[in-house]
Amino acid sequence: MRSVADLDVRGKRVFIRADLNVPLADGRIADPTRIDATLPTIRFVLDHGGRPVIASHLGRPKGKPRPELSLAPVGEYLGQVLDRRVALAPDCVGDATERLVRGADGPVLLENLRFHPEEEANDAGFARALARLADVYVNDAFGAAHRAHASTAGMAKHFREKAAGFLLLREIEFLARLLRAPESPFVAVLGGAKVSDKIGVIENLLGRVDTFCIGGAMAYTFLRATGKPVGRSRVEEDKIGVAHDALERAAAKGVRVLLPVDHLAADRPEAGARTAVVSADDFPADLLGVDIGPRTAEAFCAEIGRARTVLWNGPMGIFEVEAFARGTLAVARALAASRGTTVVGGGDSIAALAHAGALTAVTHVSTGGGASLEFLEGRELPGIRALDEPATEPLT
Repeated sequence: MRSVADLDVRGKRVFIRADLNVPLADGRIADPTRIDATLPTIRFVLDHGGRPVIASHLGRPKGKPRPELSLAPVGEYLGQVLDRRVALAPDCVGDATERLVRGADGPVLLENLRFHPEEEANDAGFARALARLADVYVNDAFGAAHRAHASTAGMAKHFREKAAGFLLLREIEFLARLLRAPESPFVAVLGGAKVSDKIGVIENLLGRVDTFCIGGAMAYTFLRATGKPVGRSRVEEDKIGVAHDALERAAAKGVRVLLPVDHLAADRPEAGARTAVVSADDFPADLLGVDIGPRTAEAFCAEIGRARTVLWNGPMGIFEVEAFARGTLAVARALAASRGTTVVGGGDSIAALAHAGALTAVTHVSTGGGASLEFLEGRELPGIRALDEPATEPLT
């Protein structure tokens, strides 16, 4: 796969598909992490005489213009950090946008791609309209690379000159390393709500991982599969068999699976609840699990401390409630102290790292939630495949 650094961008309009899907609060950017992550690609194009045409989605407008999901705040932020004017196009396609792009001598930010239903439908005409805006195509949106949309897949066939941006390349480098040649011991810490979200990762990492540490609500489905009581904790009843089979395959391959040995249990999943630390063998029938317990946190952190490679995806409990966040924060601090290669994905895991002041202490923070999971499942991502395919319908 070619890098943007391999392209001659001087004097050319460069379509940069970025992932600028940042959280907004009262019309202002609450967390610019995703924008900052793609700045090296934008700056490279500018420094080498190219004219960036930057495109992204924001939120879920469901195919209709919604002023509160305009990329205007993103354009203002880009102008500040790039120290130059960034023109916001009135739309992402159309005559007015084409005139603006062709006449601009600096960066242009297109309006929200998902204001058009054709984007998510990977409509051929819409993809062609986007392609008319540029001479070169660069995909730097790892967070959307698992989607076969017009801007991530469909338009790539119109460009002879196309490549991956620096963020996309970095994501592939670190995630591929986990699949190809992870340094042992390799520990995967998985949490979150659903077994169904992570079972593909578990299956694909069997034989690569030495130890799984499983927390979060998904742990209760695994515990039920082993016959343990879980009270009123969330259980995916239709996935108990899947969890049981995964545990059997892990045992057959010599992979250790650590499940919680104690829990923080509560009478309700909200702040102010009555809580108690309970054993995994003696879980009260009237309570539900909201976090891993202190002995479990200690065991998970010990595994992380011994590891040479660590993957973490998903919180250990209901992290957004402060009283239920201790297990997740303990894992975050253990990763920050690790001397091995540490890769973190998932919004709550990243938020926990930030809360612990440890974002810069890990090796790699993945910007793609669903994309990173699908990559680790061994799936081919449409946005990555499109960069390696020939230009079957070039416009120039």
